[in-house]
Amino acid sequence: MSEKDLLIPVRKFTSRPGAFRWPAKAVLAGDRRCDLLPLSQLAADLKGLGVSARAGQSVFGPAAVRIRRDKSVCGAEAYRMTVGRDGVEILASGDAGAYYAVQTLREMLAGNGRSVQACAIEDSPDFARRGIYHDCARGKVPKLAALKALVEQLARWKINELQLYVKNGFTFQRHPAIGRGYSPFTPGELLALQEHCKLHHVRLVGSIATFSHMELTLMLPEYRHLGEKPGTGGMSGGTTLCPTDPGSIKLLAELYEEFVPLFEAEDFNVCGDETWELGKGRSKKQADRVGVGKLYLDFMLKVHALCEKHGKRMNMWGDIVLQHPELLGELPKGIVMLNWDYHPQGNRIPRTNEITDVGLACMVCPGTNSWGSHGCRLEMGMKNIAAFTAEGLKRSAEGMLNTDWGDGGHRNMMAVSLHNFAYGAAHSWNHRAVSDKGFTERFCAHTFGPLGRDMVAPVRTLGRADETLGLPYANGGVLYYMLLTELKAASKAWFADRLKKIPASALAAHAKALSSIRWPSPAKAPTKFLADTFAEYALGADLDETACHWLTILKKAVDGRQPSAAELRRHAAKAEALARHLKKVWARRNKPSRLRDILKGLRRIVRQCRRG
Repeated sequence: MSEKDLLIPVRKFTSRPGAFRWPAKAVLAGDRRCDLLPLSQLAADLKGLGVSARAGQSVFGPAAVRIRRDKSVCGAEAYRMTVGRDGVEILASGDAGAYYAVQTLREMLAGNGRSVQACAIEDSPDFARRGIYHDCARGKVPKLAALKALVEQLARWKINELQLYVKNGFTFQRHPAIGRGYSPFTPGELLALQEHCKLHHVRLVGSIATFSHMELTLMLPEYRHLGEKPGTGGMSGGTTLCPTDPGSIKLLAELYEEFVPLFEAEDFNVCGDETWELGKGRSKKQADRVGVGKLYLDFMLKVHALCEKHGKRMNMWGDIVLQHPELLGELPKGIVMLNWDYHPQGNRIPRTNEITDVGLACMVCPGTNSWGSHGCRLEMGMKNIAAFTAEGLKRSAEGMLNTDWGDGGHRNMMAVSLHNFAYGAAHSWNHRAVSDKGFTERFCAHTFGPLGRDMVAPVRTLGRADETLGLPYANGGVLYYMLLTELKAASKAWFADRLKKIPASALAAHAKALSSIRWPSPAKAPTKFLADTFAEYALGADLDETACHWLTILKKAVDGRQPSAAELRRHAAKAEALARHLKKVWARRNKPSRLRDILKGLRRIVRQCRRG
């Protein structure tokens, strides 16, 4: 193998003559107890190659792999590794560096059998913080076991931070109504996840909706009065807390008292983005006097005081502040701004310097582009990640946080995010060495092992739905949002405009391509994580294929043609089968949460089709 075969590129790779061939029995030795975990991972990989390996703690004696601590290696996450004919030596000054060296060695095993190319590697990361932001607030709450498995996969890609987006997904003792019906995390689950993260050198950073995106709380009768534009029922409670109501900060203080202390990490993400209603309702008079920007700042300073009370460094999304750049100089210097933009040419990407120029710490926050799709917008996500990471390096950002959302009910499964999780991990570790050419092949080979070669074309097919249908980039896919759109709504401008742009032949061709894919059986997967991943990919294809069939019917309705009764009956049967498939696969990794909302939407479509 060569350095080009690695999924996560290394800083310096020097090939040397010869190779190390693993013996039938191998000793894997580390000089600290914490080395046993990564060495045990390596031993499990070697077992698949017919090597019986034993991980142990020792500083002397023969060993196929030996980890030593060496203070001359600069950086807690850096390492040096030498592969010679007699074995592998790893030098690191920190435990994380030793762990990451073993992950690189595990990559070198993939596809190379019992022999490893002799080489010398010197490696260290571009960014101190290399994170994933995973949405657990839009209808899908992962089970603890699924999150633990995800942490292990992310750590293999040298990700060192995980944030979970929480809105109503926590069991608040003082405010139990907030989490009711959302399969919320318990304190015990988050603490158990944090301990697992620590084993794999991942920081679990807390994050909760603050100020904005509070609609699920504000729709409840007991909290509706705190909204900027409170309503009388349904979702009309609005999305934004009223900043001039003392009850708003009081509520947040009580929520923070239960939630924030669970997390050991110094950083805490208070969100605070997209305050759409701010200054347009109850706080309008104050906004007219001082300005919307100042109104926002004053409330966020109160949130900052809550963070300081709990000993946390406040992280916050940067969109509202960049709408009011005069606020940048008034923010406390201890705040970390999370500059996000998910378009490949997003206008906030080149504005990162406005944050760093005033002395504020910053993380650049691209996105996987998996949300609003059943298979991810692979190419657009990759372009967004690459562009934002480059800007982050240019502006000396503290880190890169790759976001993964779940808009519209979160039907996008975890599996379809993995490709761009890995792509973001590669860029956050060593941006300049990432090559797009062959990345999907490398991702499949390293993630799916012997089954990887057969996964390349299917992953691309599922991840190119918009391009296949001839649609321009959008922050949400037509197949995703129109799967649950009823016939009577298809004539609305947003839907009709997009339907008319899609050739019926393109829908038919994409549906045929999806139906012809033979995804690996979960039963053939060597781990539960991969079994679940294969099942979720197959579900993504089923969701998109069913959507293609439904859009063909909707196009006829928009064009003034009546779909035939036979077409409607066929779709009703497909939607019923999809509901069963979705319910089964959802349960593999996720709590019940809001699955019922999606199933209810499918039942509405079925009823309409049955009525004709």
